[in-house]
Amino acid sequence: MTAIPHFLGLRGIPKSELSTWLARIAYWDDLVSTGQPIPPPANPKFIANLFFENSTRTRFSFEVAQRRLGLHVLNFSPTASSVQKGESISDTVKTFEAMGIDAAVVRLKPEGVLHKLVEHTKIPLINAGDGNHEHPTQALLDLYTLSRHFGSLVGLRVAIIGDIQHSRVARSNVWALQTMGAHVVFCAPPTMRATTFDADVPYVTIDEAIQSDVIMMLRVQIERHEGDVFSTREAYREAYGLTTARFAKAPAHTVILHPAPVNRDVEIDDALVECAQSLIFTQMKHGVPTRMAVLERALSLT
Repeated sequence: MTAIPHFLGLRGIPKSELSTWLARIAYWDDLVSTGQPIPPPANPKFIANLFFENSTRTRFSFEVAQRRLGLHVLNFSPTASSVQKGESISDTVKTFEAMGIDAAVVRLKPEGVLHKLVEHTKIPLINAGDGNHEHPTQALLDLYTLSRHFGSLVGLRVAIIGDIQHSRVARSNVWALQTMGAHVVFCAPPTMRATTFDADVPYVTIDEAIQSDVIMMLRVQIERHEGDVFSTREAYREAYGLTTARFAKAPAHTVILHPAPVNRDVEIDDALVECAQSLIFTQMKHGVPTRMAVLERALSLT
């Protein structure tokens, strides 16, 4: 029996496979950027976007990718569904499967639910954000952005700064970046450090973190914390934010990443979001070809 091509995470994915992903993303990026037509599929497939958690970049880049690939797209809203009547996430997914969809993109707030869903479904599920666990397509587009900019990921020093404890982006990125030969360090206040993390990543000071090739800022995820995590927004910015004064001390070649949404003037100063060294909107641009590559594999479009 052929294994179902779920796309759940990057942990344990070998370097050779990640390199294949990056090459395929580059193919779609070049195709879309040059405006070349994409032939419609002979037998268009149905895909459902099951977002049980709010999203802008991930949801709509998936939808743009799906429509570029000629798929029939079904967008699900939990607030206008039987979830409001008590239907479980599992039964919702099974309902779409029974209707005959060919795959589903799933975003969930609770961790671990996605891995339980795959045990009971016969269609490919694509992870669009799994609680605090993983966000593999975000990490893939980050890897692609960096490889496109630097040419190679080997030896790059990447500092991930901010709410490590609740960051699925940090987890997927660490596992993938280390596999590709990058050196990753963390910087976070004690209240935002990961208590369990299956990777060897040292914590450094903010001044040490700034001296990196890549500074990846993370959003402070207030909605995932219990109780106070920092006294004020201003205090967080002063201690851990990427301010213009702080960034002026970084190497000239250093670039800035951020998975967004961005809290301007909290984790990063407004003036830096679109500065010459910022790749934040380049990351967003790369979200579409990245998700095209993931969808292509899940649906066996080649």
